[in-house]
Amino acid sequence: MNNQVILTAGQKALKINLDNTIYGSFVEVGAGQEVARNFFKVGSASGTIAKTMSAYDKDFSNAIYGKEKDNRYVSKSRLKNMLEHEYNLLEERLDRKKFKNTRYFAFANTITTINYDKTTRGHGWIGLRFQLNPLQKPSDFIFHIHLNDQDAKLQQDTIGIIGTNLVHACFNETDPKNILKRLYDNLAKDQFEVSMVEVMGPAFKNIDNRLLSLTLVKENMTNAVIFTPDGRNQQPADILYKKNILTLRGSFRPVTKVNIDMLERGLMVFKEDKKVTINNIQILFEITLSNLKADGEVDDQDFLDRADILCSLGYTVMISNYKKYYKLTEYLSQFTKERMGMILGVDNLLNMFEEKYYRNLNGGVMEAFGIIFTRDIKFYLYPYKPNHNSNIINSNNIPIHPRVKELYNYLITNGRIRDLDYNESILDIFSRDILKKIKSCETGTWENSLPNGVADLIKKKNLFGITCEIK
Repeated sequence: MNNQVILTAGQKALKINLDNTIYGSFVEVGAGQEVARNFFKVGSASGTIAKTMSAYDKDFSNAIYGKEKDNRYVSKSRLKNMLEHEYNLLEERLDRKKFKNTRYFAFANTITTINYDKTTRGHGWIGLRFQLNPLQKPSDFIFHIHLNDQDAKLQQDTIGIIGTNLVHACFNETDPKNILKRLYDNLAKDQFEVSMVEVMGPAFKNIDNRLLSLTLVKENMTNAVIFTPDGRNQQPADILYKKNILTLRGSFRPVTKVNIDMLERGLMVFKEDKKVTINNIQILFEITLSNLKADGEVDDQDFLDRADILCSLGYTVMISNYKKYYKLTEYLSQFTKERMGMILGVDNLLNMFEEKYYRNLNGGVMEAFGIIFTRDIKFYLYPYKPNHNSNIINSNNIPIHPRVKELYNYLITNGRIRDLDYNESILDIFSRDILKKIKSCETGTWENSLPNGVADLIKKKNLFGITCEIK
């Protein structure tokens, strides 16, 4: 793929127009007819475009596509309704006998660009329903974007290129990961980010959408992705908006009774907080990209193994590029002003105070903690016991370096760090030890260290690279 010549948006549009087997509709709401314009400008569009439309007025839009339950127009449900409606019209109005060799498509987007005062960020949904051959049922490729250009006209131009890239890639690439990468042809990574992607249909048979989420983070198309226990990718704002977010970071390779004890005790304390609404809590099991790497590379199957276990336990999972806690705090706080919480182990808290992580900041560690101090977040510390003969380490005796001790003391004095209760009988359980036993095909020595059902799942699905039969 790296050796391929990158065509301009105009060249891609012309190539599609000159393919007499491709025919369909463009429907664009909000930003204008930016994508369709690319296909009209290059000529020969009459053989490609059945219809273009911009149902800009809300009442007209509702009359055509139906009213959304949440009354939102820039939403995934509106996009899906647009694709469904327009694709069905092609099948209803076109005689298949006349178009027996034609591959139908329906392109749709619903976008809001940056406002005049530049106080709202441009974003929206883009999708394509298409056939790879005339006898095949259609497939969908949909995604959500954030637009970073600081001018509405520039954002419109960007949308035109993204949409053209999508149409061309879906008809010329077979791997959805490559389709994602092709969205950035003739554009810079900092012009837009893809915060969610979902594919379905025969063109994407056996594709796990969670791996596409992982691709977004790996390829720096976004900094964080979320999927729910059902394994479905979600737009982060839909999950986190105005929530009391409680986050537990770890490698979860595999998840152990210690992880669950951390969560349950942290959740108990979080619920007692007067600024937390119990039915408004969103729990996140967060894994950083660095925690997914083995020998410098991210192992897709290893990632899915961890995801399968966490999803089976009913948890929402976030994959992020935020190794530094202040960046994670900053990211989450863009979705909510409500109180948040992070559950940490002692080693995580020590890392948070390591000055070497902040050398890229002009203000160093002070700049990073300035972000933390100004967010409504509390840290819940789970203790650590290095070995049977060691004392338990908690907030009272954690070895914080003297140079940053005052920052630590500020958090303690203001009640921003709180010790959690713990189950001392499980403090000697470590994921790395369990993983070694799993890989060495031991049995009867690790199963009880994991939550109920997890050991059976690992054995049944041969997770974490098991190559021998474990009973």
